[in-house]
Amino acid sequence: MVLGIDPETLATLQQLQHEYGDMVSMTKPNGRVAYFINDATEVRRILTRRHSKYHKGPGFERVKMLLGNGLIVSDGDVWRRSRRMIQPAFSRQNVHRLMKVMVGCCDRRALHWAELAAKGELCNITSETSDFALELILISIFSRDYEDRIMVAGNNPFAFLSRDSTRDLSVVMKVRRLRELLLGIIEDRRRGQGSREFDFLSMYLQARDKKGQPFSDAELLDELMTLIVAGFETSANTLNWVWYLIAKHPEVGEKLISEAKEHLPNVSALNPDSLAAMQYTQQVLEEALRLYPPVWLFTRRSHELDELDEFDVGPDTDIYLSPFILHRREDYWPDPERFDPDRFAPTDKAKKDRPFFPFSLGPRRCLGEYFSFLEMKVHLGLLLPRFCMRLVEEAEPELELGINLRATKDIFMKPTER
Repeated sequence: MVLGIDPETLATLQQLQHEYGDMVSMTKPNGRVAYFINDATEVRRILTRRHSKYHKGPGFERVKMLLGNGLIVSDGDVWRRSRRMIQPAFSRQNVHRLMKVMVGCCDRRALHWAELAAKGELCNITSETSDFALELILISIFSRDYEDRIMVAGNNPFAFLSRDSTRDLSVVMKVRRLRELLLGIIEDRRRGQGSREFDFLSMYLQARDKKGQPFSDAELLDELMTLIVAGFETSANTLNWVWYLIAKHPEVGEKLISEAKEHLPNVSALNPDSLAAMQYTQQVLEEALRLYPPVWLFTRRSHELDELDEFDVGPDTDIYLSPFILHRREDYWPDPERFDPDRFAPTDKAKKDRPFFPFSLGPRRCLGEYFSFLEMKVHLGLLLPRFCMRLVEEAEPELELGINLRATKDIFMKPTER
């Protein structure tokens, strides 16, 4: 049984689930035992209470080549140390300090979209959401150093991250060249030069472990690249799907606009409380994440003995978990292919074990989850009431099943100002 991170693997796992159920044992060509787990209780157990028995599994080699040994790919003591050091940067209080950056990025999108609408030109919403999320995370990390050090030539040297989804060796080499640029910014910051505004880099530089030690330059580079890549991809991909889904379901768009007008009548009304009150927007985002989880396949490899409901798990056993498949189990999610934000309404009395883990679960749950939801709410709350986006093609986009779940082709829309 050959498994990777590709369309063939999704088809294989779906077929296994259809034929054998939600707990499947298999043997890979190298003789290693592997399990596909599609049971919500067992998935939750592996990712939460038993997480210490597992390391990252197969398929993370390409990610490690790209990001080094940052928070996403590290394990054991290295991961625990980094997690403790980074976590304070993502407190709600700190994330709220970046809301002005979010508004500024939306304003720049609005100017561009207004120009496209005035000229009658199409909007590549895939590219636009990527550019928005990439600009936002870079300014959130580097503040004024983004303009002073990164955009000095007028072009964003990180733009290839949003244009090239292959994550192959050529992308890895481009990332490594960018490390020299980042190292120069880090060195200046350590000397007290460069931007002195609040940003994620300032928080990472202040972070100390239990022994009072800071990140080394090499560690900091790995964590910054991890934050840049992970920090924009999830929001960019989700917003891409949300704009598509809104165009397919205009009644949802009308509800979102009404909610935005109620809680964000103007930019001065934008604050953490007004965004928290946008419950329907949250539901739309969560339903989009259910249908199109950014990471469609999680893998783990056991490093000590564990047991599941039906199987013993020996050391060096590979575990495959798919939010994409689990989010479509009909017994949990009736009519699972249908887009229905009301599934996430506060009044919904679904089973407490209903599976939903687009940001993973447990101690390895994404630290940037709140930041991501906040930026997406700001984006929709400010832009949707101003712009109507109509699909150019009605056909449902095909899925690109790489490290992240994307559309195979960019989605184009016709913008008009409301």
